[in-house]
Order: sequence, then C-alpha cells, then structure tokens
Amino acid sequence: MKFHELAIGSALMAAAVAWHTNVRADTPAGQALFVKNCAACHQPTGKGIPGAFPALAGNTFVQGPSRDPASVLLKGRGGMPNFSGSLDDAEIAQVLSYVRSSWGNSAAPLSQDEVSALRTELQVPPASHSRFGNKH
Repeated sequence: MKFHELAIGSALMAAAVAWHTNVRADTPAGQALFVKNCAACHQPTGKGIPGAFPALAGNTFVQGPSRDPASVLLKGRGGMPNFSGSLDDAEIAQVLSYVRSSWGNSAAPLSQDEVSALRTELQVPPASHSRFGNKH
C-alpha cells in the first residue's frame, strides 16, 4: 500500500472519531462543517498530513485575500475537490471563517454575500441542497 493511501485511510478514521467525539449540538456551525467536510484530510488540528494534505494552520494562502480560498471551495484545485454543490454560500462562508480564525490564524471572516458574489462571478451553479439539508 502506498503512503498516500495509508494517509487517506488514517485521515478518514481520524475524522470519523473526531466527528463522533467533538461535534455536539452547541458546536459552532463553521467548526461542525469543518469536521464534517474537511478534517479527514486537513485534520481536526488544521495541521494536515505532510506529503498528502496541506496544513491550514499558519497557511498564508488561507489567511490571504478571502476570494482565493473561497474560489478553491467553489471550483476545486489540484487534489482538492470543489464543494460548490454540497455547501451553500452561507456554509462556505462559515467554514472558511472558522479556518481563517483557528489554530493561530487571524484573518477576517467571510460573509455569505461575498461568497454569493464570487459564485456568480465564477459562474458556479448554486448548491444542490437547501439550508435544511434537503435535496432540491
């Protein structure tokens, strides 16, 4: 088995454990979305997996202009999938605001309106679910 396959398997197991042990009803939305959608690869600590998934903690790209990481979530990049169909604009704003302010990061939050404007600019269709998780 190759290193990246082991890393992915380990990350998925860590995320499953984190999801069941760390996400409670009172967990902030951005953190809950991160644990559910991002922690398997980038780890609950934001430190990533060296050689497989980049760290978000201390990451200058994540803390730079907000449109850059938002574009990645909307369009994908390299091995990073896009989340434009599974996360709506409010959810993308929440998860990126969490990432940009966690693990020592100190970037400004994003608003739903900023993500909506970028989605329109990039001509990315809306998410395929409602705010209540129902498929359209």
